Amino acid sequence: MNAADAPRRIVIVGASLAGLRGAEALRREGFMGSLTIVGDEPHRPYDRPPLSKHVLTGELRAGATGLPNLVPLRAEWRLGHAAVALDRASRTLRLADGAIIPYDRLLIATGAQARPWLDGESSGPSGVFTLRGREDAAALRAALADGLPRVLIVGAGLIGCEAASCCRDIGLPVTLVDPNPTPLARIFGTLVGGAITERLGRAGVDFRPSAQVSALEGDKRGRVRRAILADGSMIDADVVIAALGAVRNTSWLKGGGLMADAGGVTCDSACRALSTDGVPASGIYAAGDVARWPNLIFDGRLMSVEHWGNAVQQAAHAARNMLAGLGDQRSYTHLPAFWSSQFGVNIKAVGLTEGADAVAVVQGARASHRFLAVYGLAGRTVAAVSFDQARWLPAYADRIRAHAPFPPIHDGSDQGRIELARPGFPERRGASVRPERMHSKGAGGVYA
Repeated sequence: MNAADAPRRIVIVGASLAGLRGAEALRREGFMGSLTIVGDEPHRPYDRPPLSKHVLTGELRAGATGLPNLVPLRAEWRLGHAAVALDRASRTLRLADGAIIPYDRLLIATGAQARPWLDGESSGPSGVFTLRGREDAAALRAALADGLPRVLIVGAGLIGCEAASCCRDIGLPVTLVDPNPTPLARIFGTLVGGAITERLGRAGVDFRPSAQVSALEGDKRGRVRRAILADGSMIDADVVIAALGAVRNTSWLKGGGLMADAGGVTCDSACRALSTDGVPASGIYAAGDVARWPNLIFDGRLMSVEHWGNAVQQAAHAARNMLAGLGDQRSYTHLPAFWSSQFGVNIKAVGLTEGADAVAVVQGARASHRFLAVYGLAGRTVAAVSFDQARWLPAYADRIRAHAPFPPIHDGSDQGRIELARPGFPERRGASVRPERMHSKGAGGVYA
């Protein structure tokens, strides 16, 4: 890049993992100009995975989850004031406090927020929590430590299952409700999800599959006391955790001329944000949960990845491209990978299970809850999931990158007879666990 074209002012919107690691990468790449980091929360960057694990059990305070700063940033931090508007023509963004921040390059790393129980301006009973930020975790921990509350968790995805595991670890009664036949059915399918159902039962969780919460009933003081299911049955609860997934933080980009919606900011393969006409917006990049880009490992499939490793790697890649010339923009490829500890099992996964049409247990056995399952799509290996059986996981990660055929490796050590099956992914439906209205009933209230 010519010195005349080099950026002098870079702004990062989003003061979480991707924002911090992107800032560090800029400095490592030699950027010496002005660097501003904008965050809607008042906190410096902190680690979110412990919030649904160690913080809920009381092993760690929510305020003790700060991320280490690995490189001297020499940055201006604008915390506690969210970005509310982008003006591409003037290359500025406006903050909630009215401040106008100019930029030469902009990195959008605003991540996602938990999907709320009630949308819009509706209000509901107290005692209903989501789990995304430090304040969420601290408030939920306080509620869980107040006596022996009956806990209802709505949604059996990763956050819902991890929260259920933590609640059982501290001896609380837990009911878990999900519209699908098994936990994590959307991620793993019902064949593998069935192993988690068995772990729930052993741990004493009251799991209600194929069920939907239609309303929450509060007492005279407005505190939640029970849930009403779609079939008319009721579940008593003092604390409700709404684990309904996440929505990308893109509302501030409305009117900014970018391809952005609740699913993320659409980028090209180099992490450059696309304008509404489909061409890269000058000087604007995105990384982390909020970015949606064509991943060449999966034939250019457009995807967003809500995992820790992707936030780090994509932010560093975007930072590199922000300082490179137009003719030196490199494509970002990433193999999704995540892990989760719940109910005494360490679950690790690589690849993309969504859309898989076949699965094979290639190591161990589902009955023992120690196994490795491999997923295929149209005769190609696309994902692998380990339940306390990760020895072969790196080998399958390599096969996914290489577009290797499915069925998977044969004659591996400790390998028994391989059986192929359907993953059992549930049919796609709307947001069937989240109510959209509120009405009152009796002395308390029913919030639906």
